Amino acid sequence: MTTLAGKVAIVTGGASGIGYAMVQNLLEAGAKVGVADLNEEKLKELEQQHKGELLGVVTNVTKEEDIKNLVNKTVEAFGGLDIAFNVAGASKSGAIIDQPEEDWNFTVDLCLKGVFLSLKHEAKYMKEHGGGAIVNVSSLNAHVPMHYGAAYSSAKAGVEMLTKNAALEMSKHNIRVNAILPGLVSTPLTSGLTDVDAINEAYLERIPMERAGDPKEIAGPALFLVSEEASYVNGASLLVDGGWAVTGYPDLSKFITENRP
Repeated sequence: MTTLAGKVAIVTGGASGIGYAMVQNLLEAGAKVGVADLNEEKLKELEQQHKGELLGVVTNVTKEEDIKNLVNKTVEAFGGLDIAFNVAGASKSGAIIDQPEEDWNFTVDLCLKGVFLSLKHEAKYMKEHGGGAIVNVSSLNAHVPMHYGAAYSSAKAGVEMLTKNAALEMSKHNIRVNAILPGLVSTPLTSGLTDVDAINEAYLERIPMERAGDPKEIAGPALFLVSEEASYVNGASLLVDGGWAVTGYPDLSKFITENRP
């Protein structure tokens, strides 16, 4: 287990799914964690469970003032910031010719702008305090398109390129920036699809390991990327998808009616 005793981390979208698994791993490794999410009830619950080790901050990652507040409160509570995982994301799907502009904006703002704003203010602090390590959560869909997922796939491709640009700009400040690209993972956000047997089977046909990943199986590699063992890994994109990228995305259009899943 990687030791992160004395380190301070931020996790956006940390109250559930992959983000929550990352929070758990950080705490187990000895880090103190500022957790950003919109779920105030869950954040309060986590604070009670991990008194003195975890700070919950209600945060809309698409609002710059919220991100500034998140960084400031984390630094005030724990004395610094060394690590960040930018996980928050969701999507509203739709065919390109039918998708409302507001659904496109919701998805791109949350998945790409939210990472940009988080990265901007995390790195700004790290630049002035000796450096750090940041991991942005992109997706297999940065490489593999999917029916009715143009907004999400485009945003996640943007996250991957943003990560590379950040690594290029920030290396001189001793800040490493990498991306992790999950495939299908069992989370509340994916259950609406995978709970439908026919859709789940279509996914599993394309995944050589024949199962969805567990959030912990994404959090583990992400923790490696911020560890000393990965000290020469920078600007990288780590696929964690059970081999899915070698087969392509299933055609889910036959399961979609009225341009909505």
